[in-house]
Amino acid sequence: MDLRLKGKNAIVTGSAGGFGETLAYFLSSEGVNVIIADIKEPEAQKVAKRCRENGVQAYPVKTDLTVGSEARELIDTAEELLGPLDILVNNAGYWPTNMVVDIPYEEWKKTVDINLTAVFLTSQRFVQKIIGRQGKGKILNITSQAAFNGSTTGHAHYAAAKAGVVTFTISLSREVARQGITVNALALGMVETPMSREALNRARAEYEKRIQIGRIAKPDEIASLAVFLVSDCANYYTGATFDATGGMISR
Repeated sequence: MDLRLKGKNAIVTGSAGGFGETLAYFLSSEGVNVIIADIKEPEAQKVAKRCRENGVQAYPVKTDLTVGSEARELIDTAEELLGPLDILVNNAGYWPTNMVVDIPYEEWKKTVDINLTAVFLTSQRFVQKIIGRQGKGKILNITSQAAFNGSTTGHAHYAAAKAGVVTFTISLSREVARQGITVNALALGMVETPMSREALNRARAEYEKRIQIGRIAKPDEIASLAVFLVSDCANYYTGATFDATGGMISR
């Protein structure tokens, strides 16, 4: 299937490792020029170099998504490097562990800033750019099964923020669909990434019991769906959250 992605320009936040790295590489293999936006600069440089091996432009952009101005400026910087953007993937995540009675305010704020507020700020600026030039664009927001199931293991702040991503996705899609911009979300379950490594080392069997397929996902099993959702083959989909959880949620 020709996804008609070659030559398009994309940002993937949180793409210096884990699922974001895999997605950025998959996009580059389809001919997409990519911005590797992450606070981890050396790792982002390595991912960009790997993407360039597919014959595309790829640049690391050091970004601290807890700083509002940096989240907004990311879009401007990306367009200075690549030209007009076509795709925004809000993938960056922060997944600390604390029961509600023990969550420090600073941890709550950082969790919401990275997982929800940054999604608003990057999406707002991206939409402003697309509308300003009367173009078309695609936003894909990475959320979690926790947005629907809540947390049972000390991640209430993460679950709350990810639930916000789902309803923000619906709301924004309604505002911009007639202007050529689609906005969807992809809900992940447990995926083999550095962010989940500690939890899986501690309680892999418990997580696997909650998954109908009975195992933890590999990043490349999810990335192919994400690539489709930002392609022209997905032009009729908007305001939807697609589940990639191995059956952790069934809706």
